[in-house]
Amino acid sequence: MNRRFQLDCRRLLCPMPVIRVQDKVAELRPGDELEVVCTDPGVLQDIPAWCRINGHLLLDQQARDDEYVLRIRVQGESA
Repeated sequence: MNRRFQLDCRRLLCPMPVIRVQDKVAELRPGDELEVVCTDPGVLQDIPAWCRINGHLLLDQQARDDEYVLRIRVQGESA
């Protein structure tokens, strides 16, 4: 079963949300999902780019009021 985690990156500005995501994903296992809640609109470009570069799957991104919520699935390393 996939584990789900949430990361609060509210009030953090670039590049801190991406750094926090990177640090948290390093603790997780393939298949785990991470929901990231941010207030910096830059994450809507930065986190998807980070996912592409690092091989993780962006499941969803939404704007809710003044917050941005992104869901990431941690992928395993390719052989």
